[in-house]
Amino acid sequence: MNIIINNSSMQPIYEQIVDQIKASILNGSLTEGAMLPSVRALSKDLSISALTVKKSYDALERAGFLTTVHGKGSFVTGINSNLAIEEQKRNLEKDLEEVLKRGLALGIESDELITLCTMILDSD
Repeated sequence: MNIIINNSSMQPIYEQIVDQIKASILNGSLTEGAMLPSVRALSKDLSISALTVKKSYDALERAGFLTTVHGKGSFVTGINSNLAIEEQKRNLEKDLEEVLKRGLALGIESDELITLCTMILDSD
């Protein structure tokens, strides 16, 4: 598993791990039943605290992406299509929010942004 940590990012490290593992699951790089590295092994590989990795794995388990079996490890769960669609919608909302905030920071009014979005949607 290839996780890249950006220490200069404003995003917390545990969220970077969560996002990258989710992406690997959603794109099929990590399949159902695949075993993730142990908390200790991943923390050593990434040179970060084991608590940070544990926090990431816990968040992924709460979101339904992993199952942890005490003493055996953490495994990718089967992703149902509804979960995958919801995750993709959340990612899209995040991206759209960033773009809209950038537009507002440039001084573009809300109604202009809505008009722009409508024009883009109608151009298909």
